[in-house]
Amino acid sequence: MQSCKRGWTKRQSEQAMGPTSAPKGCGSSIGSIYYNLCDLTALWGVVVEAVAAAGVVTSFVLLVILMASLPFVTDKKRKGMVALQASILVFTLGLFGLTFAFIVGRYSTSCSARRFLFGVLFSGCLACLVMHGLWLALLQRRGRGPRSWMLCLGALGLWMVEVIINTEWLVITVVRGPPGGVIIPDLSCSIANQDFVMALIYVMVLLLTVVLMAMPSLTHKHKQWRRDGAFILVTGLFTLAIWVAWIFMYIHGNRWVGNPGWDDPTLAIAVVSNAWVFLFLYAIPEICLLTQEDPDQEQPIDGDHVYPARGIIYDNNLKELEPPHQNAYMENRAFTMDEPPTVPTKPVSPYGAYNGQLRSCVYQPTEIALIAKGMTKMDQDAMMPRARDPSLNPGSGSSPPRSAESSWP
Repeated sequence: MQSCKRGWTKRQSEQAMGPTSAPKGCGSSIGSIYYNLCDLTALWGVVVEAVAAAGVVTSFVLLVILMASLPFVTDKKRKGMVALQASILVFTLGLFGLTFAFIVGRYSTSCSARRFLFGVLFSGCLACLVMHGLWLALLQRRGRGPRSWMLCLGALGLWMVEVIINTEWLVITVVRGPPGGVIIPDLSCSIANQDFVMALIYVMVLLLTVVLMAMPSLTHKHKQWRRDGAFILVTGLFTLAIWVAWIFMYIHGNRWVGNPGWDDPTLAIAVVSNAWVFLFLYAIPEICLLTQEDPDQEQPIDGDHVYPARGIIYDNNLKELEPPHQNAYMENRAFTMDEPPTVPTKPVSPYGAYNGQLRSCVYQPTEIALIAKGMTKMDQDAMMPRARDPSLNPGSGSSPPRSAESSWP
């Protein structure tokens, strides 16, 4: 309680001793709490502001691209991940917006937004990464992952836990106030750095879960699912490194260097850098892989096709050279008409004899059908038939003896 009072008294004295004139780059009509947004003497605010604004625009553009790519997604498994990826982009957009709350000066609204939204936005991104890693692990183990709506419900449940924790913490520490009925102005800004970090323990647990959940998918049999697991793992490791750095600086580093005024820049830089990590290491690679085909989809084999892929020329010479299983049907050579091999005068369509029905067995034409076919082919090729013995017996099992060739009168 005494530390809260001392902190508030110190900030009051700092504000009272602050410069009365606007710093370089800021107009005289701008409030003192917004000086970091335009102060050219302290460039950290201007630089972080520009990087955060670029992140807002990039996140919005990526969200539009993600939604526009949905009609072109052929892989149903990747299509189920679009909801999680869109959620990450929305939470990342919120992180870039939260950066401005750490750039402006401390007052009741900005401090409450910092304390509540910091854990809520980070837990939303990490919850989606956890569910994506879980989906990859189940896909490797069982061959299929949960449905999209189940993943969204799981991510929503993990996110709501942090929302409840932050809401309860904010109500207990700000709305109810300290015990004894003592009124402290801007109590939301009087929270110690250690308390701010302790309120984010659940977010740290989610971060460790992201790293552990992505490891099993690195041994997946398909390359693209291994890449997804690598994206999640690298994103989790970079996020873990950023959190270790800002927590150490926020609790011990600034006090050691004797400059506690760098608390706000530490948090602002941590938020904006971690948001860009989510974009560069996860969102952008996943959007680039969104239109890839499903590796588990079976490719058609040649036996499944009714007709072979190559073209067929119905020529007497070529048909005799082809093996029987590549012909449209097998011919009974005993009933073919004796005619010299000729080259057809015009090409014949390979689908001319196809009637739309699949043949379940090898077609054996009758004698009458073969004779009619031979007559039709002679008409098409403008060929004159040869004379045959008129005593042709259709019912006999063998061909009649051939007569001597004669010419037509």
